[in-house]
Amino acid sequence: MKKQFRADIRKRRDELTKKEIKEKSSIIKDRLFSLPEYKKAKKIVYYASFGSEVDTHDMIKESLSSKKIVVPKVKGHELVLSRIHSFDELSHGKYNILEPSEIREIDEKKVDVIIVPGVVFDKKGYRIGYGKGYYDKLLHRFGHAVKIGLAFDMQIVDSVPKEEHDIKMDIVITEKRVMIF
Repeated sequence: MKKQFRADIRKRRDELTKKEIKEKSSIIKDRLFSLPEYKKAKKIVYYASFGSEVDTHDMIKESLSSKKIVVPKVKGHELVLSRIHSFDELSHGKYNILEPSEIREIDEKKVDVIIVPGVVFDKKGYRIGYGKGYYDKLLHRFGHAVKIGLAFDMQIVDSVPKEEHDIKMDIVITEKRVMIF
């Protein structure tokens, strides 16, 4: 079931033009930046978007001027977090996704917000990722941080199959709505 959701939504998302992705991502960025949780956050974990995902590159660049920004890097079968001071510190890593060139470890307890990618989100705050479990493992370390999923509205479904280890988002933002759980 998860595989089918993943395939169907990715296919639809991949049909978006670069212009549509840019326009919708800009609206999502404005919604994110207007949230009280974002405004009061000092340290934020962002994913570096790729392909047809909600584009986080401008979000990261703009946030660098006022926030401490952290980006994950694949190390083995886990994500390690590294603080960056400039977008230029990111280079293509595993899966050809931008990640920090070097690791500057951070105190994970001081992360206020974690921006989470996903292929599918449901109306209860649960997500389906890419199937490798990287973010599932990472999210278990961040019970204290506000978890915000970014998606295009077409990635929202009524319900996804969930497992005991799945972590619910606190907020999911699309170009059409902000869902708070």
